Amino acid sequence: MELFNVTQPAFFLLTGIPELESSHSWLAGPLCAMYAVALGGNTVILQAVRVEPNLHKPMYYFLSMLSFTDMAMSIATLPTVLRTFCLNAHSITFDACLIQMFLIHSFSMIESGILLAMSFDRYVAICDPLRYATVLPNEVVAAMGLGVTARSFVTLLPLPFLIKRLPICRSNVLSHSYCLHPDMMKLACADITINSIYGLFILVSTFGMDLFFIFLSYVLILHSVMAIASHEERLKALNTCVSHILAVLAFYVPMIGVSTVHRFGKHVPRYIYVLMSNVYLFVPPVLNPVIYSVKTKEIRRAIVRMLRHIKI
Repeated sequence: MELFNVTQPAFFLLTGIPELESSHSWLAGPLCAMYAVALGGNTVILQAVRVEPNLHKPMYYFLSMLSFTDMAMSIATLPTVLRTFCLNAHSITFDACLIQMFLIHSFSMIESGILLAMSFDRYVAICDPLRYATVLPNEVVAAMGLGVTARSFVTLLPLPFLIKRLPICRSNVLSHSYCLHPDMMKLACADITINSIYGLFILVSTFGMDLFFIFLSYVLILHSVMAIASHEERLKALNTCVSHILAVLAFYVPMIGVSTVHRFGKHVPRYIYVLMSNVYLFVPPVLNPVIYSVKTKEIRRAIVRMLRHIKI
């Protein structure tokens, strides 16, 4: 649907997966299953940490923040994705699209910040275990969570206003089944330099710096672990990081893949880019509770005890 001489369309049209429109009804089932796993799995993690006294530690408080963020991300995308794929309903009002865009980018940035906080937790636990309780008391953990959240909302607050100032007159058809800032700004028939520069600034100053400091923390962790004489103790120390490393890979690998394809894969079919974008948003909330349930013995035991108590 083409719009001409319109400064603000009443609504946008969301898109499923190009060239696979006939398969949307078949994709609805797997999407519903992914949402069920994401919401159910993260709810179980939150409940396990809440009821199990042994899990009242900084590592698991950060895990609770991660699970809550994953649930929020799923809830933010769920209405439009399921409407698009299950009900073939593609429209979303302009203001609702702005709100969804802000929430998706915000929760994504919060998740990045929490992964950084978790890497700091692992660094202190392995490199300075005697001061662990002193460095990370509950007050500091709460302050880190609030700081990550505040950073996200303050940094991203200008985005809706930067979009709202643009005249949208090329089209009102978006490339995904949810609203994203890069997708919306490309529909403008005005100079989008400010939007592009600010988007790049956000990407480098938050996600880029978070990833750099996560990498740095693991360099320091490896340096500390290599100084341990016993091979078994080395493996035991590194094993406490496996879940976090997998969570970092599940979050950043799809993000880097999408960015690479978007900037350099001009000849890649459009449905590949859309599929990768969906993987970036949907896979971390699904994988994170599975990773921590399988790889973290304390979480696994707490979940088993909780399920047994429910059964009784």
